[in-house]
Amino acid sequence: MQRVPVTFPSAGIRIAAHVYLPDTSAPASLPALVVGHPGTSVKEQTSGAYARRLAEHGFLTLAFDAAHQGESGGLPRGLEDPGQRVEDFKAAVSYLTTRDDVAPGRIGLLGICASGGYTLSATGGDHRVRAIATVSGVDVARQFRYGADGDQDPAVFASLLDAAAQARTAAARGEDPGAMPVFPGTEEEARALGGQHGAEGFAYYCSPRAAHERSAKTLAWESIDKLASFDAFHAVPLLGPRPLLQVVGRRAVTSWMAVDVHQRATGPKELHWIEGASHVDLYDKKEHVDQAVDRLAAFFTENLATAEA
Repeated sequence: MQRVPVTFPSAGIRIAAHVYLPDTSAPASLPALVVGHPGTSVKEQTSGAYARRLAEHGFLTLAFDAAHQGESGGLPRGLEDPGQRVEDFKAAVSYLTTRDDVAPGRIGLLGICASGGYTLSATGGDHRVRAIATVSGVDVARQFRYGADGDQDPAVFASLLDAAAQARTAAARGEDPGAMPVFPGTEEEARALGGQHGAEGFAYYCSPRAAHERSAKTLAWESIDKLASFDAFHAVPLLGPRPLLQVVGRRAVTSWMAVDVHQRATGPKELHWIEGASHVDLYDKKEHVDQAVDRLAAFFTENLATAEA
């Protein structure tokens, strides 16, 4: 298996990516997967790990940094722009269709965490995508509005919108708008703010376990008002008849969003539960990731077996 750095444009922004090439003597025209990372993450973290593992199953895979993040271009840095994020996936599909070693009719999307929601929107409007899967998938806009567990006081998001409005006013006056910190200073603070889910996120992103220098530590404040009116699930009814697989940890506090998507989906659909796993466990805990990859590989093998006529 080889990892090759590549770039491609997305609405005029240069996107940095890694292509993982399977060890195979098979001819060209391989099935291909675009793998998207969680919010604030980079391609060297969980999306790259899944891309590598799925390449070992014979898929050509592409893991990329979202625009405004990681090694990709785009200003301001740390911007979470839902429209651009969806465009990034469509641009990645376009890039794959230009490769001689990819079968254009055998392309699927895999979104992890926030990318799970974005892949739903991208697939709903792009019939080049044959199959879609998510791991710990969420609509990050819903997560900001309602909290990871869906039980957040509305005043929390209202205060973020106030701060975003003040930042826009400051920028208009030529002042530094600042940025929103993603994580507090310690795991204990993360637990106090976000419970066990917050503590697990801190442990993944802010410790030697998976910390990366390019992973976003702050978000541009305008991310908040862009997320305010975004709905990643509006396009779910457009997925069918294409198949949808959602891999979800049984202990994930975010699983209510996957259940919502499952209820909205009109085509072939599956909620695949990983017993004992939390949301973040599916990022890198081997005993859980192994199960997820096995199910993903079987799903994409079945649904990308032949090129679309």
